[in-house]
Amino acid sequence: MQDDWTPSPLQQQRIAYRRRRDNRSALIAAGSTVLLLAVVVIAVVNTKGWPQLRASFFNLAYGWEVLPDIAKGLWLNVRLMVVCEIAILILGLTLALLRSLRGPAFFPLRALSTVYTDVFRGLPALLVIYLLGFGVPSLRIEWLPSSGLFWGCVALILTYSAYVAEVFRAGIESVHPSQRAAARSLGLSHGRTMRYVVVPQAFRRVIPPLLNDLVSLQKDTALVAVLGTVYYDAVLQAQIDIAETYNYTPYVVAGLLFLVLTIPMTRLTDLVARRQGWQGAGGAV
Repeated sequence: MQDDWTPSPLQQQRIAYRRRRDNRSALIAAGSTVLLLAVVVIAVVNTKGWPQLRASFFNLAYGWEVLPDIAKGLWLNVRLMVVCEIAILILGLTLALLRSLRGPAFFPLRALSTVYTDVFRGLPALLVIYLLGFGVPSLRIEWLPSSGLFWGCVALILTYSAYVAEVFRAGIESVHPSQRAAARSLGLSHGRTMRYVVVPQAFRRVIPPLLNDLVSLQKDTALVAVLGTVYYDAVLQAQIDIAETYNYTPYVVAGLLFLVLTIPMTRLTDLVARRQGWQGAGGAV
């Protein structure tokens, strides 16, 4: 069937006006951005220390030379992030579900989850990495791994699961009680209500903060380097290159590689969330 509808002259004027307004806004935004960047660049370049800063941090030839080794180290950071994130999501959701249990019989589980969250949210991640990475291997327990990389991963999992547990708990408690009441009135048990009704809604609502934790975790995988592991990540490889030449360009290269990884991941996740209709709390029943 052919669609013969055409906009009225008044509607065409409205569309043209909106198009002109959008183009004008885009030009103003682009112009102000270029102007701001130009002011910042001119201000930095004209400082007295700029030549020395450029030679120490922005040596393009040296940066290109160390790029392959640092990129190879970044692959280790990516693998650490994937392994840790899977464990963090499972442990964080488990802690949130334990804390949402009702009834006096479940008080020990709720208390254990609360203490765990308070302790590992309160401790700096670097301190936990030091305590586990250097402390546990010194016990010389044969059946425990002594790898610094392993205990660095465990420290990240323990620390970030405390944050993620609170994110999940906030999402679970944001689901309106009528949703649970409706599910229980249909004969669903508490477990099935959480599985089929509450947790799916909660998960959709907490995707933005979970993404923030994922990006932060990816950066903090570089902290494992303080344990002096035999596996070179991006930051440790940059430190080795700097120790050979006393030029800090490898740090800039490592930072740029992390940005290349995190920014597209953030935009892709936002795009997937919009296409899936994950509108957060605004889409709640």
